[in-house]
Amino acid sequence: MTASYPTHSPFSGCRNKFSLVLLLVSVSFSGLAQDSKLGIQTYARKGKGVGLVTTDSLFSLNFQFRMQNRAMYFSKSETDLAPEAFEFRVRRLRMKFTGFVYNPKLTYYIQLSFSRGDMDWRGYDNSKVNSSPNVVRDAVIYYTPNPRLRLGFGQTKLPGNRQRVISSGDQQFYDRSIVNAEFTIDRDFGFFAHYTTKYLILRGALTSGEGRNAILSNNGLATTGRIEFLPFGQFTGDNDYVEGDLAREKTLKVSLATTYSHNENALRQAGQLGNDLYESRSMNAFEVDLLSKYRGWAWYSEFMNRTAENPITINRIIHRSFRAIYTGYGVMSQMSYLLK
Repeated sequence: MTASYPTHSPFSGCRNKFSLVLLLVSVSFSGLAQDSKLGIQTYARKGKGVGLVTTDSLFSLNFQFRMQNRAMYFSKSETDLAPEAFEFRVRRLRMKFTGFVYNPKLTYYIQLSFSRGDMDWRGYDNSKVNSSPNVVRDAVIYYTPNPRLRLGFGQTKLPGNRQRVISSGDQQFYDRSIVNAEFTIDRDFGFFAHYTTKYLILRGALTSGEGRNAILSNNGLATTGRIEFLPFGQFTGDNDYVEGDLAREKTLKVSLATTYSHNENALRQAGQLGNDLYESRSMNAFEVDLLSKYRGWAWYSEFMNRTAENPITINRIIHRSFRAIYTGYGVMSQMSYLLK
């Protein structure tokens, strides 16, 4: 079961570019294979994709892909079941590349998206901040000096609300909540840090504030911090960032977390997402979420809020035209049980 509020409008994307990616991948593999001095070990693992590792342990590459084909039917009303509209499309098509370079402590994460609805871009918007198809979702380099600390530089998800950080491949419903769609801080480019202890996880980011693949920015930055408290210790593996209790936790596990993000002089309606504002505005995002899991049961709730001192911007050329920051709050909650 799930409950959420308010409504939202999904972002659309642009045309697929498979040939370019396949060409780049083939060039990379052929270049490695042609070097007779470089030994390569390949592998294929269930649930882990396919990959290769050089025998000198200086480079590794892992490849995975996933897709979501969607067919939807919309009735005219709750009582009139005649069709109002149909939806048939590829909602998600993702390719993911991970590995290390020179040292296992220096890793990379690349994720590309190819479906039109997966590029977070409105072709009719004529956006000055982002006017191209957003094929690149993630492109980040990590340095992990020890098991507790990880530092990153590049483009990836901000440490925001848990449901946004959870991969769409690990969701229980076909899409995220409408609350997430309105108030999430999504992805951004900049510096990231992650520190883990047995009972506490600290995450932080200093980023541009303009979102994915921005071509325009200003003197304002976005600062984001997140604290996760685990009173009963860590979850099994990554089970705290999977919506269902796939690990069937043998003992009760709980995570209580809060996120705060300040975006100074943002250029878009939702900070990292949305149409261009006619004037830059500063905005704040606040979020609290609670996750608990035990023997197949999973309960998750989150509260999200966005504020701005002056959320309305006016087009000085066309005075009757304006764009506003969507402020307010929303609540989402869902519960599930994993059958044996």
